[in-house]
Amino acid sequence: MVASAQKPGGLKKVLGPFDLVLMGIGAIVGTGIFVLTGTGAVTAGPALTLSFIIAAIACGFAALCYAEFASSVPVAGSIYTYSYFTLGELVAWMIGWDLLLEYGLATSAVAVGWSGYFQSLLKGIGIVLPEALRAAPGAQPGVDTLFNLPAFLIMMCLTFLLSLGVRESARLNNIMVIIKTGVVILFIVVGVNYVKPDNWQPFMPFGAGSVLSAAALVFFAFIGFDAVTSAAEEVKNPARDLPIGIIGSLAVCTVLYVAVAAIMTGIVPFMQFEGVDHPVSLALQVAGQDWVAGFVDLAAILGMSTVILVMAYGQTRILFAMSRDGLLPARLSVVHPKYGTPYFATWLVGIIFGLIAALVPLGVLAELVNIGTLAAFSLVSVAVIILRKKRPDLPRAFRCPGVPVVPGLAIVFCLVLMSFLSWHTWLAFGIWILIGLAVYFLYARQRSLLNTQ
Repeated sequence: MVASAQKPGGLKKVLGPFDLVLMGIGAIVGTGIFVLTGTGAVTAGPALTLSFIIAAIACGFAALCYAEFASSVPVAGSIYTYSYFTLGELVAWMIGWDLLLEYGLATSAVAVGWSGYFQSLLKGIGIVLPEALRAAPGAQPGVDTLFNLPAFLIMMCLTFLLSLGVRESARLNNIMVIIKTGVVILFIVVGVNYVKPDNWQPFMPFGAGSVLSAAALVFFAFIGFDAVTSAAEEVKNPARDLPIGIIGSLAVCTVLYVAVAAIMTGIVPFMQFEGVDHPVSLALQVAGQDWVAGFVDLAAILGMSTVILVMAYGQTRILFAMSRDGLLPARLSVVHPKYGTPYFATWLVGIIFGLIAALVPLGVLAELVNIGTLAAFSLVSVAVIILRKKRPDLPRAFRCPGVPVVPGLAIVFCLVLMSFLSWHTWLAFGIWILIGLAVYFLYARQRSLLNTQ
């Protein structure tokens, strides 16, 4: 697998540590900080800060495991590749199948959120889209919506950019990440002056269980750092740069999330966020800082754009890796001779999930994302323990500390958060996994390079 990644005509090595940290921040800072903070505040109250810390700890343990693998097995495909290397083809297929759903629905869900902010921005300058083109069918009760045109168009625009090359995509991502991070910091600097400590009382109004429930919810806000590992094959010095990108982006985002949650709930009593899809700008409006609120709305649009960009990028690289192993049609791993990207796979992902964003309501889209990610994090933690036993001689530029304790804690945290997800989510996830097993045994297994060599 590593050898195949080094053949001529493969992906270009153009990314450095700064690109990777910003890529991680680009994937993380988006819907979570601009939308889910309001829902989380209603669930946990001011203790939302603890919910973010718990979710960050779970991600942190998993990030250390990811960093060891990424620096040891620097090929495209993220956790799919690592699972293939340690746990065998069937497990790798299933986790790759899981990630295809997770990354794909994440891009679709964020595109729908982007559409809402973009339409709000248009409305502010007097432009209102026709009713039929504002949202997916059934997304707005009592309104005859048919197609979410802005969600589809942003998916097409970013797909076009991704198809042109990773360097070009990374440059735009870096610019947008710097802007939106600056606006988040502006919110912190301005908002801290309007905090009323009385709004933090009671700190935990609904008990410890609500804090864990909110942690399971806002876990979505941290999804993205794992997408950095999908870029492994295009990194100049993966042994050094990948751990920096993974851990650095997670650390930066954790600090930003906790600060924003604390200031938000300090400005506005937490129950006032009920049903609000722009909680950060609402806090500024309550503080009388409308000019900053306008910047926050713009940053939300940029923030969600980078999330779509990075998650779509990650998904195409997983398709690329699975195709190269013979588990999916060979055309998905063909690299464009001019642009150096998996061109067909990129457009296939963009069109399919662009249509899903346009035709499926947001609530349905978001249902499976968290459980798929938590399952992936658990598996990579198991894989680190197994690989330490099976291949103690494998060169590791970065070693996860405290094995097997740290990977074990990652597994425990992920399973606890999974237990707070609804049974509907578990059922839907189970159905998707059964479909994946059927595809593997009826198609992929017979065509796998592992079984045909």
